[in-house]
Amino acid sequence: MLIDWFTVGAQALNFIILVWLLRRFLYKPILNAVDAREKLIARELADAEGKKVEAQKERDAFEHKNEEFDRQRAGLLGKAMDEAKAERQRLLDDARKAADVLSAKRQQAMRDDAGNLNQALRLRTGQEVFAIARQALTDLANTSLEERMTAVFVDRLHAMDAATKAGLAASLKAGSQPAVVRSAFDLPAAQCAVLQKALNEALSTDVPLRFETAPNLVSGIELTTDGQKLAWSIAAYLSSLEKAVGDLLKEKAKPDAKAAPTDGAAKSTAKRP
Repeated sequence: MLIDWFTVGAQALNFIILVWLLRRFLYKPILNAVDAREKLIARELADAEGKKVEAQKERDAFEHKNEEFDRQRAGLLGKAMDEAKAERQRLLDDARKAADVLSAKRQQAMRDDAGNLNQALRLRTGQEVFAIARQALTDLANTSLEERMTAVFVDRLHAMDAATKAGLAASLKAGSQPAVVRSAFDLPAAQCAVLQKALNEALSTDVPLRFETAPNLVSGIELTTDGQKLAWSIAAYLSSLEKAVGDLLKEKAKPDAKAAPTDGAAKSTAKRP
């Protein structure tokens, strides 16, 4: 079989032209499209990676913010609890102080009431003792209580020591007002004259006097002038009696007090003036 080289050459030329045409119009556009696609995919992958990194950063930031928020919330909650505890303690302290003040006021009121009752009992006792003493002296001595008390006060004036006389005289001399004689009753004119005479004799001078009535003396007489005082009253005896009774009541109030005072103690108390 003979080879037709012209045909072979023409076919080879046609093949070469076909290959060139395929490469020029088919493979190259396809390759370019593939390269462009690969580049696009690479860019998209890079963008996706960038977005992933950005998303991770945003996630980390969000988690950091959440942690910071949790810390702030815990701090605020702890602060609120501390403030609540402090406010509770303050309220408890205020309530305790108010209770202490109220208790102190109540105790003071009880002491005041006891003092008022004690004063009332003292005045009442003085009045009763005064009435009994008046009647007893009238019945036994055939004289009035006023006269006897005036006589006792006169005795006190005569029994003054030198220092007391000097102080009283200096006070009378320095004072611009008359000396005041107070008594638990209205002194008769005769008793006033007796007192005036006794004072003049005791101080060796004429002493101006003003007589006043003061029932709270609980049956007594007192002389006052410019800060100086000379007094005698049943109140002094009542104070001693009051102290003795108060001591006895305190002894009775002791938890360990199991027995009453002895007869000797009772007699000693009874003998107090």
